[in-house]
Parts: sequence; structure tokens; C-alpha cells
Amino acid sequence: MVTKKETNKEEVPELKISFEKALEKLEHIVDEMESGRMSLEDMITRFEEGQKLIKFCGAKLNEVERKIEILVKKNGKTEAEPFDDSIVEDGKDEPF
Repeated sequence: MVTKKETNKEEVPELKISFEKALEKLEHIVDEMESGRMSLEDMITRFEEGQKLIKFCGAKLNEVERKIEILVKKNGKTEAEPFDDSIVEDGKDEPF
């Protein structure tokens, strides 16, 4: 029997770079691919590299999302509440 946890496992590449550097590399790959000056073989190689960077960035964003919690005092206890993402869903950069 396969559990839900086992079916959601994705192989995330372990890169020794920051999220920002990975995103910068991904943007560069997109620019290269959109230029139309690459051979098919080079495009496939860059596409595969881009896929690894996308998985890495996605995993980093998920990790940060899980870490962002608002600590709230309730009845003398400190409880964690999930981050309210409705603030960013309205298209505003700032919650005010």
C-alpha cells in the first residue's frame, strides 16, 4: 500500500546556490531559449537545467511558506497560525 506521503515525493535537486542565484540562472536560460539562436540539442540541455532550477526554487518557496507563521497569544499560550496569503492574492505588494 502506497501512502499519500510516498506518492508526493519529488526529487528536488540539491543545489549549492541561493534562491536568488537560481532564479537569476533560470531567467538567463529563458532569455537564451527565447533568442532562437540555440541548436535543438542545446535547447534540450538548457530545458533540463531549467527544470531542475524550477524544482529547486519551488521547494525553497514551499519551505519558506511553511516557516512563515504568525505567533499569536491566545489564553496565555503561544499558538502558531498559518500565514494569511489573502494579503498577496489581491495583487498588492503591501498588506496596507
